[in-house]
Amino acid sequence: MADKYHKIAEELRGPARDLRSEIPEVIKGYAELHAAATAEGVLSKKTKELIALAISVVTRCDGCISSHAKALAMQGAERDEVAEAIGVAIMLSGGPGTVYGPRAFEAFLEYQEAR
Repeated sequence: MADKYHKIAEELRGPARDLRSEIPEVIKGYAELHAAATAEGVLSKKTKELIALAISVVTRCDGCISSHAKALAMQGAERDEVAEAIGVAIMLSGGPGTVYGPRAFEAFLEYQEAR
């Protein structure tokens, strides 16, 4: 499988580092928010990442898709779980979901294969 979403993550790495050097407290605050929001709780980390991936599809964020697809692959999510979460995103976003949903599934499969 191609490494399209690995490349997206890599492309964002340098600019993200540059921005972090300019606004470190904002980025630190976001990192803390991300850690708190995705921590194990009543909902499992995997469930939270499935939600995040679905939201990434709805908001059409390729960088977010890459990040959450990778997290799901690392947590051992199954294809059918990811596909079902993407289905909910398509239901909520209509036509654009039919474009970004397959992108999200492709990203998950890419990271799953690389795992």
